[in-house]
Amino acid sequence: MIGRMPTQSLDYLLFDGTEDEEGHGSFDAMAAVEERRWPALQAEVARVLGWAHAGFGPPSPLDEGGEWDCELAGVRELTTPLAVHWVEGSPAVELREEGEGRARITLTVTLTGTPGFCDAFRREFGVD
Repeated sequence: MIGRMPTQSLDYLLFDGTEDEEGHGSFDAMAAVEERRWPALQAEVARVLGWAHAGFGPPSPLDEGGEWDCELAGVRELTTPLAVHWVEGSPAVELREEGEGRARITLTVTLTGTPGFCDAFRREFGVD
């Protein structure tokens, strides 16, 4: 529906959707947060998956009759700020560590679903 506001807003996950010729869809999102923000990202992912489970049952492969399925992957990285400097006429760019590194968690979420699931997901979370 044009102009319809999503029921739930998302602060961390920005989903991109694709659809095949049969109407089955896939929604992908990636979020990277400092460790202190992990509880908020975790809660948002749990809210999305909880919504899917409540409305469409447990995740199950579509080719086995499931309405929806999901794949989650994550990595914890140590990020270190770098000063980047180029000396005029030099063939290289210099990098120098600046400050202490901080941990960052990057999470990817992929949801797949039937046409009914995809329509409901788009409406619920405002995904185009």
